[in-house]
Amino acid sequence: MSLGQHLVELRKRLMIAALALVVGMVVAYFLTDPIIRLITEPIFIVAERRGETGKVELMYATITGPFDMRLRISFAIGILISAPIWIWQIWAFIMPGLTRKEVRYTIGFMAAAIPLFFAGCYVGLLVMPHIVELMAVFAPAQAAQFYDALLYYDFVFKLLVVVGVSFVVPVFLVALNLAGIMSGRAIVKGWRVAVLIATLFAALATPAADVVSMLMLAGILVVLFFAAAGLSMLFDRRKAKRSASILPPEPGA
Repeated sequence: MSLGQHLVELRKRLMIAALALVVGMVVAYFLTDPIIRLITEPIFIVAERRGETGKVELMYATITGPFDMRLRISFAIGILISAPIWIWQIWAFIMPGLTRKEVRYTIGFMAAAIPLFFAGCYVGLLVMPHIVELMAVFAPAQAAQFYDALLYYDFVFKLLVVVGVSFVVPVFLVALNLAGIMSGRAIVKGWRVAVLIATLFAALATPAADVVSMLMLAGILVVLFFAAAGLSMLFDRRKAKRSASILPPEPGA
């Protein structure tokens, strides 16, 4: 294909992906009510536990705030709903330039990365109520807490995305190993740095006073790191056996 044909093909793929996103956003708009109830439930649970019902509320600081929040949620959920279509469009555009081996690795990467990302988002949902409850403790007894809806949504969304992406990092390590950039032993040797980074990341992603959530998140990341290291060493061993079987026998053997 010529450059012009590639550009036409790219435009076609982008238009299909954009249309899928719009349809996904329309569908997601009707799901915003249960999603808002899900992400705001920790606020009212904390208020009920502390006997402060009526003193903790979700507020909108602007006239268009409720619509803006629903639009943001629709966009985020629309991306997830339309993911099979726009991922396929990207894949269909680049697949002709990939070798069979690269296609196999890419499929394996996506098959591992997508479930891990959603698993990370689920862990983020489990951690979020503890963060809200812990931060509410620091409010004076005579103070009423009013959470800005848009800022609260940004906090929840960023937390889920950050934790979800962190769960995918071990898959990148395995991909680097399969590409021959990093050996399994090199990954294992960096375990101290990995544990330190996982701990620092968990400390940044969770409040400083919430030690339980920090240790839980750091522990999961460390386990995923060692799982990636073990898988990489297994791949290295297979590569070594395959290379040994291909090498010709030594003269006089």
